[in-house]
Amino acid sequence: MKVQRHHRSESGITTAEYAVGTAAGAGFAGLLYTLLTGAFGDQLLERLFKHVMGLLGIG
Repeated sequence: MKVQRHHRSESGITTAEYAVGTAAGAGFAGLLYTLLTGAFGDQLLERLFKHVMGLLGIG
């Protein structure tokens, strides 16, 4: 008795993975844009700049 295996094409799986990855990347980019262009982004960049200047001994 032979066991028959049905081989299914998995070519669409790669396309679906790219679509999910692209959607996740676009969502993350949108979130970063929203955060960095608001007051939170201003505070974050100001603190980062002051920290770097302090490390360099300039500020």
